Amino acid sequence: MKFNFIDIDKSVLPTAKGRRKGKYRFYEVNGTNYPSVTSVLGVRKKVELQQWRDRIGENVANWEMGRAARRGTATHNLIENYIKGEPLTEKSVLPLGLFKLMKPYVDKIENIHCLETVLYSSKYKLAGQVDCIAEYDGELSVIDFKTANKERKVEWIENYFLQCTAYGLMYEELFNKPIEKIVLIIGGEDGSMATYIRDKVDYIPKLEEVVGDFYKMFNLEYNEQVS
Repeated sequence: MKFNFIDIDKSVLPTAKGRRKGKYRFYEVNGTNYPSVTSVLGVRKKVELQQWRDRIGENVANWEMGRAARRGTATHNLIENYIKGEPLTEKSVLPLGLFKLMKPYVDKIENIHCLETVLYSSKYKLAGQVDCIAEYDGELSVIDFKTANKERKVEWIENYFLQCTAYGLMYEELFNKPIEKIVLIIGGEDGSMATYIRDKVDYIPKLEEVVGDFYKMFNLEYNEQVS
């Protein structure tokens, strides 16, 4: 399948890659460091994450997080290869299996505006790399590809919806073009496959709350460091 790419004004996009500074990841845009969306949202899960680490042990937790990260990166690489019409670069059985599971849903994507593109928002003081912005079922959407051990309950993945909402707001700010929908495509090691399509507007209030809480905490941490 050959995908169609839409020309956008790339001059408005930042060129810097994200870099970790202390506990958080930042993108430098026009001399300003914007925290990554994933860093901002990650603060919400700290208590639950620590409880999980305490339950299974630090060594096992670190191994599993590394394994999940490698799995996700490899699957993303395959999807990116496929969309770009390039040879598949990953040979491992697990990411290839997840890619095969997700491919019918990837095939619904049309008219791609962004693929693995760094975006930012001066309004929300955020940045991050979006998986894909394209038409899905005929509507311009933020599309995110996720992998999991097993099928996820909706209440477990609110951060994913907030992440996509942030990317949608960034794109709108940079290109003055509205995005109404967010799409999650999640393939599981257990063979589960799920697609969630939501209205971006429903998650804006919660995202604004989370961003506000992050900056309150970050400013407090910064003041403690320099005092």
